[in-house]
Amino acid sequence: MKKYIILLLLTQLNWAQEPTKRIEFEAPEAYPEGVAFDKTANVFYVSSARLGTVGKVTKDGKYSVLYADQSLKSTYGLKVHPDGKRLFVCAGDANYSKFSTPDTKKKMARLISIDLKSGKKLADVDLSGVVAGEHFPNDLAFDKDGNVYITDSFADVVYKVDPEGKASVFSQSELLKSAGVGPNGIVYHPDGFLLVANNGTGALVKLPLASPQNGAKVKIGQFFPNADGLLLNDTSTLTLVQNGGVNKIFRLKTTDNWTTAEVSESTSVEDRFAFPSTAAVSGSETWIMNANFSELTEGNNVPSKKFSLQQAVFSPVKK
Repeated sequence: MKKYIILLLLTQLNWAQEPTKRIEFEAPEAYPEGVAFDKTANVFYVSSARLGTVGKVTKDGKYSVLYADQSLKSTYGLKVHPDGKRLFVCAGDANYSKFSTPDTKKKMARLISIDLKSGKKLADVDLSGVVAGEHFPNDLAFDKDGNVYITDSFADVVYKVDPEGKASVFSQSELLKSAGVGPNGIVYHPDGFLLVANNGTGALVKLPLASPQNGAKVKIGQFFPNADGLLLNDTSTLTLVQNGGVNKIFRLKTTDNWTTAEVSESTSVEDRFAFPSTAAVSGSETWIMNANFSELTEGNNVPSKKFSLQQAVFSPVKK
């Protein structure tokens, strides 16, 4: 009887340590970083840091290329426009591109939009001349008026592109600066401000749309170095993806409109995310892109063929 109980406990322990559900797909050498969910088509869109393509992934793991352009080096953050008809994509050449050239390396910064029905490019906004220096367009968010806000992780800036395609500087706040990768994940809050993750400092920054010069750090009991993608679940709940060895997903809660916040939930270490980068919501499920970038930083000679989206399952954090 004792042996049976011990065996049962070990079995339950193994079950508890099983990683959460994954959607595996084959996309040789792609190294997707960004993910967005299209609820109309019931598919995910994923970017490619290595090949510069934009792909489509079905719920059963079938991958196909939605858009390819030989001028693109790397694609990162992407989002479906609120109209549901267009996909906006950050395109640059920050680090991992297979097709990098001296003319584009840390110089290219573009925002492209793609028609989801035809797969054709609709617009291509050059951001590289808005501010001087190196560039890494990383993530984007839309406000209620159709403006797009784009983080540049090397220039330490947030750009604004209006519905007509005119690009300008929205914020060059000191709070966005970092010795390495700076502003990364970004979301728009319906109360009229942006929340931006500073990858290098680990801070969450609040930037009012009406007065970005009055930005402030959200006061949280911890920092999140290597913070990557953000996802606003509702007005008081935010999902934050952290990689760089931590490889966990956190839920933050606020009671004062993001002046302060606290960690309310997180995923488990046993879930074994593989350099998680960004998050997307499908119904009640939160899906995380496993970017596998550690393979690239370690100089892996055999690039992966398979990648995965992994479901985030949260548990309350003990106070």
